[in-house]
Amino acid sequence: MTQQQQQQQSTQTEPDTRSTGIGYAVAGVLVVVALGAVTRFLETRVPQWADGTGFERVAKSIEFPVYAIALGLFGNFVLSRLALRDALSQGFRTEFFIKTGLVLLGASINLKVLVTAAGPAIVQALLLISIVFGFTWWLGGVLRLEDKLRALLASAVSICGVSAAIAAAGAVQAKREQLAYAASLVIAFALPSIFLLPWLADVLHLSDPVAGAWIGGNIDTTAAVAAAGAIAGEDALQIATIVKTTQNALIGVVAIALTAYFALKVERKSTEEARPTLGQFWERFPKFVLGFIAASIIGTLYLQWVSDGKAAIATVNDLRTWFLIFAFVAIGLEFSVKGLKEAGWRPVALFASATVVNIVVALGLAAVLFGGFEVS
Repeated sequence: MTQQQQQQQSTQTEPDTRSTGIGYAVAGVLVVVALGAVTRFLETRVPQWADGTGFERVAKSIEFPVYAIALGLFGNFVLSRLALRDALSQGFRTEFFIKTGLVLLGASINLKVLVTAAGPAIVQALLLISIVFGFTWWLGGVLRLEDKLRALLASAVSICGVSAAIAAAGAVQAKREQLAYAASLVIAFALPSIFLLPWLADVLHLSDPVAGAWIGGNIDTTAAVAAAGAIAGEDALQIATIVKTTQNALIGVVAIALTAYFALKVERKSTEEARPTLGQFWERFPKFVLGFIAASIIGTLYLQWVSDGKAAIATVNDLRTWFLIFAFVAIGLEFSVKGLKEAGWRPVALFASATVVNIVVALGLAAVLFGGFEVS
């Protein structure tokens, strides 16, 4: 076959491959949307079906994140059995869904609450990230984990889960397998936290602001924070989102620090080559944080200027709920047991230990910084 014929064949097959990829991505999105619609249906109908039965109280207490994640895990199992999960995973856009949902959430958070909560949220984020990251990095060294892997795990558990792990992976040039380990551990530990922390907050009789700050500071993924906050209540959800958003804003700082550390010390590159730039910081900065703040400003001003503004905000809140449902469904669809099995016991032990430290430290900081806080 001549070179010209090879080029023609490549040109002919490339569009087909691209079309197939787009088709799988669209099909994946449709799976998420379909399971999200079932979630909304169950959220509305199950309490009605259970009315007057012994299951009534339990049915009314189950929030939409529970149905969404359960359906996502079920869909995960079915698609894995059909050998379709990996192909359709292009459409499981968890990050897009959760960030869109959180930007819309900003519209319902009064700017006064955002501003007054920002101070203690920043203090909590700085202290919590420093303590938990430092502990995880130290223990990772004791367990003799490779530096790049422990950088990923320390970033994930101390900041915001998979997003932080991705930023750290780019900063330290980690292997794809290491990122898969970190992502699997984040999801495995975040799922039970969604239900455990709101229950513990109720058992400990924590106020909504303290419960929200604890949830936002402790649970690793932004989607799981939103799920747990939704279960804990609207006021807790607002504070949890502000705290987690504040931590998210520090992804860029940590990524730049890791870039410099690995370049200057671990990989011993020249100072010229390793000097962080403002452009690198902006590239790694989570842009949705700005959207969240802008939505809060717009929503607050809209309620002041428009007499029937609450109806519009209610519509935005309903749209926000849909996007959060899609995100929770996608979490279940993306969960992988394979990644955990491949990781071995040492990364799991490290992540579990760091999670315990995170729970304790986050609770203490939340109680001190948000003990007298009121959501108005």
